[in-house]
Order: sequence, then structure tokens, then C-alpha cells
Amino acid sequence: MEPEDVAALIEDGIEDAEADVSRARGDHDDDHLAATVVSPAFEGVSLVDRHEMVYDALGEHMTTDIHALEIRAQTPGEAAE
Repeated sequence: MEPEDVAALIEDGIEDAEADVSRARGDHDDDHLAATVVSPAFEGVSLVDRHEMVYDALGEHMTTDIHALEIRAQTPGEAAE
């Protein structure tokens, strides 16, 4: 999957999310991605649950099209720091 397609799925699946997705750096295949997701929906949500929200937004693509995804999930306040 292309990074922009992954970003669109995340933004569609998480309320008011802004996602920046790129190929992960290093010796990885093209299916290793890194995502920074900022959404007020993460307010008061644990890190594990934030990651689960991202996985839920990606649905079956996490098991079929994306081998690995590095996630940085933040509230707008956390992203501004």
C-alpha cells in the first residue's frame, strides 16, 4: 500500500485525525511504514488503546497489505509540545 492510502484510511477511521505516513527508515521492505497520527479522539486514551484505534481504522489491511507499522499517536496538545 502507498503511504497516502494508509493515511487516508486512518483519517477516515478516526474522528478529526491528521495522519502523516511514510516508508520506515532503515533496511526494510516497502511494506514497513511509519505513521504519526494526531487527533483529539486520543484525549484520555491509553497508548495501547490509541494504537488499537489506528489498527481498527486500517482493518484487514494490517494483515494483508502492511507488514509493519510504527505508530506515534498524539493529541493535538501533545503534538504541539
